[in-house]
Parts: sequence; structure tokens; C-alpha cells
Amino acid sequence: MGLVARRAGRLKEIAATLPAGCDTYAADVRDIGAMTRAGEDFVAKHGAPDIVIANAGVSVGTLTEFAADAAVFRETLETNVIGIVHTFHPFLAPMREAKRGALVGIASVAGFRGLPGAAAYSASKAAAIRYLESLRVELHGSGVRVVTICPGFIDTPMTKKNPYPMPFLLDADDAARRMARAIDAGRSFSVIPWQMAIVGRILNLLPNFVYDRALAGRARKPRKG
Repeated sequence: MGLVARRAGRLKEIAATLPAGCDTYAADVRDIGAMTRAGEDFVAKHGAPDIVIANAGVSVGTLTEFAADAAVFRETLETNVIGIVHTFHPFLAPMREAKRGALVGIASVAGFRGLPGAAAYSASKAAAIRYLESLRVELHGSGVRVVTICPGFIDTPMTKKNPYPMPFLLDADDAARRMARAIDAGRSFSVIPWQMAIVGRILNLLPNFVYDRALAGRARKPRKG
């Protein structure tokens, strides 16, 4: 088992609760050099992994009229989209050679339609969904699966400041168990919990004038700082 996290101190805390032999790497998913070194070290020790999960993500309110938010847009896209690319990159060739394994990307139901005040997050998750779909088609027949998981609301520090209702909120452990079952089931695309799949489908069916009116007054996630 290998674990990558940006915060070295928190990484050590988590590693202490895991079985002995878990390799840990302090790296920012935006840094392809650090991610490549971590992946190559893991493969050298253990060979091609069975499962690689790209779960790093950030969510913060953004508004285009503020120049300071341009940097937040960039950070969000680099973490939530390019971070997946950097996570998968060092493992793809060994997994193709082994003709097995699963690359799992954590997207979000926020990628189904644009949410006011969360343009960067919605855009990043929509891009993640399409990137994972493209990769899945590229790897068709290779033996390497690509799994897209779109969670709804999960009770984590990232959602604590959300100033709006969060239907079907899951605690983190329950969400993790559901994701593990989705990966084991071999499905290429899963929405967790299943109720959010229905919500997402309804939102996609709404014509723009209805969607715009319904969401225009929605409370917005606070901006950074």
C-alpha cells in the first residue's frame, strides 16, 4: 500500500493508523516531478499496483470579477484535473505492461452542471469526468480499467463551511466504503449515494431558463480568505 498527501505531518498521523509496510510520500499533486518520483519508487518496490486512486481535491468559492480569484481558479483546476493526470502518469506504463489494474478518479456531481459561486470547482469536476472518460476509451482492451466516481456531499472539512443544504450527506467512512464497493463491482461510472444520481439526472434534464431561475438565489460557498 502507498499513500500520498501534501501535508507531511497529517500524512504521518494517518500512516500510524495503517498496517505496517505502508509507504508514504509527501508530495503535491500539482508537482509532476514529485508525483513521478513517488510513483517510480513504489513500482520499484512493489511492481505495478492493482488500484491507483486519485482523490486530491480543493473546493472554494470563486467569482470571476475578482482578480485575486484568478489564482484560485488556477489552483483548483491544477489540483482537481491536472492532479489526476500527475497521479496516474507514473503507474500507467507498468499497469499496461502487466495488463491489469484500475485507475480510479474521484470527480463530483458538481461536474454535472455549473453551480453559482463555484465556477472553478464545477469546471474542474466536469473536466475530470471527461478526462477520465477519454482515458477509459484509450485503455479499452488493455486490461487496465478506468473508474469514475462522482460523490455527492461528504462530511469533511471541505464541506463544513457550505452555507446551503447538503441533501444525502454521507460521513467520510460510509462514503469510503461505498466507493470501495463501486471499485470492486467493476463499474466504469458511479454516483455516490445513488440518490444523487437521480438528482443529477433531473438537473441535466432541466432547460436552462428553469435551471437558471432555480439556482440564481442559491447561497454560495465563501471565497478564499
